[in-house]
Parts: sequence; C-alpha cells; structure tokens
Amino acid sequence: LADIQVVRLVLVGIAVVATFLVCHFFKDAKDKTYRRIVLITWLVIVLFEVYKEIIFSFHINEEDILKSTWGYQWYAFPYQFCATPLTFIPFIALNKASNKLTAFVKEGAIAFCCTFNLFAGLAVMFSPGDVFNTYNLGIDVHTMIHHGMQMVLGIYLYVYYHGKLQYWSYLKALPIFGFFLVNAMILNAIVPTFTNDTFNMFFISWKFPCTLPVLANIYPKVPYIVFLLIYVVGFAIAGFIIYNIIYWITW
Repeated sequence: LADIQVVRLVLVGIAVVATFLVCHFFKDAKDKTYRRIVLITWLVIVLFEVYKEIIFSFHINEEDILKSTWGYQWYAFPYQFCATPLTFIPFIALNKASNKLTAFVKEGAIAFCCTFNLFAGLAVMFSPGDVFNTYNLGIDVHTMIHHGMQMVLGIYLYVYYHGKLQYWSYLKALPIFGFFLVNAMILNAIVPTFTNDTFNMFFISWKFPCTLPVLANIYPKVPYIVFLLIYVVGFAIAGFIIYNIIYWITW
C-alpha cells in the first residue's frame, strides 16, 4: 500500500509539472501543433483505457494459460463521468466551427472540459478514494494517468482558448453535461437487462446505490428524483466554481 501511494504522489507531481510545461510552452501554439497535442493526449487515454478493459475482463489461468477465459466486466464500461474525454476530445481537436451550431458545441465541449472534467480529474488525483485499489499496480497507474491527463487538458484548453472564452461560456457546458447524463441514464436502463454485473454509469442508477463521496450518504435517504436533482445541481455548482477560479486567476 505504501508503494502504491508513492507511485500516486509521483504521478500527481508529474501531472502538475506537465500542466505547467504544456501551458507555458504551447499556450500560443500554431493550430496544427495544438491539434497534435490534443489528439496525442486523447490517444494516450484511449490506449490506457483499452489496457484497463483487457485487465478487468481477461482472467488468466496460471496453471494453463490456454485455459484462460474472457468475460467482459460491465461495471468497467468506459462511460463514467471521467471517461467522457474518450468521446469529445477528437471533436474539440478536429471541429473547425464552420457554422453557428458546431461553434456552439465546440465552445461548450471546451468549457465542459475546463470545468466538469477538470473537477472530476482533480477530485480523483488528490482524493482517489475507492477508485484507487491495492491489488493491481497497472490499474492504479492507469487511474492516475487518465485523471492526470484530464487535469492537463482541462487547464491547457482554457489557457489556449483564453482569449476566445467569455465569462458566460460556462453556460454552454451545461447542454454537454446534460447530453452525457441522459446517455448514462439510457445505458443504466438498458444494460442491466442482459447482465447481472453492477452497472451504474455516472453513479446515477436507480437500481444500484451511489458510491460517490457525500452523495453515497444522500442516496438512501431521499427519493431518487431528489437525489438526481442534488447530483445535477451539485456538479453544476462545482463546475461553475472551477470555472470562476481559473477565470478570475487569468483575468
């Protein structure tokens, strides 16, 4: 356990240094360079996610490797809150905002990355809780690199687009948040019909208890609709606080 905590602290330090270096040297990068940085970050996240899925689902038979089995673990499905960068990072990098709709969505995705995703990444980096386990060092490294990349990307995108983002750009992140939330609820309704695994994307399922700090205590004490409202408002406020911090620091 002590060794794992050392690894965690080292990776936190690397993420902080990487954030500073990227923001310092590439805050005014040419468009092509910026796109490469964002896409390389996305590629690293994807590769580590593939590794995680394999580790969780491939069960090695130590006595006879040929008898090893594969069984997908639906609880590890990559659509938790912190997994959303897997889907929208390429859109941010490749979308040229050629019309009002794509420009609105791109600005919303950037604001979402700088607020909601940054908050989630920081929360796990500095207080991992049960996300950080003690039985697989590779998974722990994946956890820290994934959330470290969220921190690097969230801050870098804000720095890079600082001149184009307005104070109320945060509001454009809310529809993006809503979009991901609705998809999570749809998945929570469909997937449990064909698997017995715990499936609780965004930890908002009405079938399984929420395990997030604070919200885990609220979940059993209030009606589900009240819990969901607290969840949505709570995350929206957290994102707004994060945006205010970075906005007024750079003002």
